[in-house]
Amino acid sequence: MKKQALEELVLAGRPVEAMAVAQSEVRLHPQDVQLRTLLFQLMAVTGQWTRASAQLEVCGELDAGTLAMVNTYREALRCEQLREAVFEGKTTPMILGEPAEWVAALVQALKLEADGDARAAAALRAQALEQAPATAGTLDGQAFDWICDADSRLGPVLEAVVNGRYCWVPFAALSRVTIEAPTDLRDLVWVPTALEFPNGGGSVALIPTRYPRSTAFDDERVWMARRTEWQALAAGEQDEQYAGVGQRVLMTDQGEAGLLDVRLIELRG
Repeated sequence: MKKQALEELVLAGRPVEAMAVAQSEVRLHPQDVQLRTLLFQLMAVTGQWTRASAQLEVCGELDAGTLAMVNTYREALRCEQLREAVFEGKTTPMILGEPAEWVAALVQALKLEADGDARAAAALRAQALEQAPATAGTLDGQAFDWICDADSRLGPVLEAVVNGRYCWVPFAALSRVTIEAPTDLRDLVWVPTALEFPNGGGSVALIPTRYPRSTAFDDERVWMARRTEWQALAAGEQDEQYAGVGQRVLMTDQGEAGLLDVRLIELRG
């Protein structure tokens, strides 16, 4: 009965209530790895990274069969805290691909914003986005001339956890992005992805499904990646700039697509 109630709460988009039920069930059945796995995922959905990490470690202690999951998401949880620090201007991400001034400028704009100089941040960001190269390709078979994240803080950059590290990957540094269809609750937080590079190399990765600090927004639909909200940043020299919460949105000259609806992006450098 409790399992059915949990499933219903998750389907209804009520993760806080579901987490409360899951916690009470774990107290009654502390050896139940399936329950603890669900609790780890609910804690991740609600942005409780440290508590989610603790539950994940217990899963690994109880069942060696979960160790692949534990190792993968241990790093993802750690990267979420680093990711928040990046967007608060406190540290910098690892950049994959050739160093580019425009990427460094996007990172510097976050620091300026954190320091309270929103106007300078907007001007620097606008300059960086103007300098960034346009990368053509196809998104699920539809041709485009350029692609970017709809969040102005990122532009033509893809966030990803690669080899346990939080990275910014310019679309210009990629040849193919293959995104798995969501099948589990944790996919609402990180979606498993395969990245391929122009030199023929590749890597498995996790793309954060939601924008940073989405759980600070008072709407569980945002937490569950069922909705995207936009918050205006200071105006740039030419255009308004926006930061997102909720599900990531990719934008091309042909339109927009939520990350969870995208399966394949092919890029031509």
